[in-house]
Amino acid sequence: MPLTFELCPGRMVGGNHPCFIIAEIGQNHQGDIKIAKEMIKMAKDCGADCAKFQKSNLACRFNKQALERPYNSKNSWGKTYGDHKRHLEFSHEQYRELQKYATELGIFFTASGMDEMAVRFLDEINVPFFKVASADTNNFPYLEETAKKGRPMVVSSGMQSMETMRQVYKTIKKHNENFVILQCTSTYPLDPADVHLRVIPEYQKEFPDIPIGYSGHESGIAISVAAVALGAKVIERHVTLDKTWKGSDHAASLEPSELAELVRSIRLVETAMGSNIKKMLPSEESCHSKLGKSVVAKVKLTKGTVLTLDMLRVKVAEPMGIKAEDIFKLVGKTMKKDVEEDESIRPDVVDKYGNK
Repeated sequence: MPLTFELCPGRMVGGNHPCFIIAEIGQNHQGDIKIAKEMIKMAKDCGADCAKFQKSNLACRFNKQALERPYNSKNSWGKTYGDHKRHLEFSHEQYRELQKYATELGIFFTASGMDEMAVRFLDEINVPFFKVASADTNNFPYLEETAKKGRPMVVSSGMQSMETMRQVYKTIKKHNENFVILQCTSTYPLDPADVHLRVIPEYQKEFPDIPIGYSGHESGIAISVAAVALGAKVIERHVTLDKTWKGSDHAASLEPSELAELVRSIRLVETAMGSNIKKMLPSEESCHSKLGKSVVAKVKLTKGTVLTLDMLRVKVAEPMGIKAEDIFKLVGKTMKKDVEEDESIRPDVVDKYGNK
């Protein structure tokens, strides 16, 4: 059984606990704190467990030349890449305001710390867990510093190999046992052929003492629901209020109706997963009483007859007799009473029925 731990206060993940659903707002808020709040409320209303953003200290994450690079993309919010990123980056005060708003609504709040300074700030404001984005997964000094802070971690694995993920696992595990690895492919939007859900059970075999999850960038919800059926204990999906808005992530994001349906479908699948013990259930008894098969006499059987298979057949019978699956157990047994052709064969008419 994969490790179970408290990812957020009062919210366990792993084992048989419900899948933890992260609504990744990221920077789909367009740099507008009012829109960001609308998106937090949307995530809450749709039933997500957590609203997540992306936090950067730009000078720590990018060098000066990268920030001064001209940025003429259709998704640009400024003339340079730095101007673009600054437009989308909330201040520390704004993050505290968003965190307070999420707390008031009753939804967990966190962010991907995109650099060491961002992680320190998120630690300072006491987020429940750290999210490590795919782009930072193989940054081992960053991983180690983040793991040492002791908060639970959710680690995406886009752009990485299994060998790298083994090293990621070892690096974090030295300092922190409470973490989840998410299968992820860093393409926006993601072609289904590049999803590779079969990595989820491979991760479960490779890392049996941690929960495994899925971070998806595909269109629709079917693949994410399938990930839960395969055992994903955390699901992360980008969300938006409008897929046509400016920004590269919107096309790979879920609108409110889709997020609500994703949550509903995940909870339905979790209920349907049920038990691994196969048996006839109480809900099936009515159908069984009408259609359940039992053994009947193919010919008239007299007292003292030693039964052979060609004397027996299986039918829906009234009253119900010996169960159909026990027909082979009757071969070689002796009749204690007469039974007419097509009558049910009940346990009391066969000598030593049930004995080997």
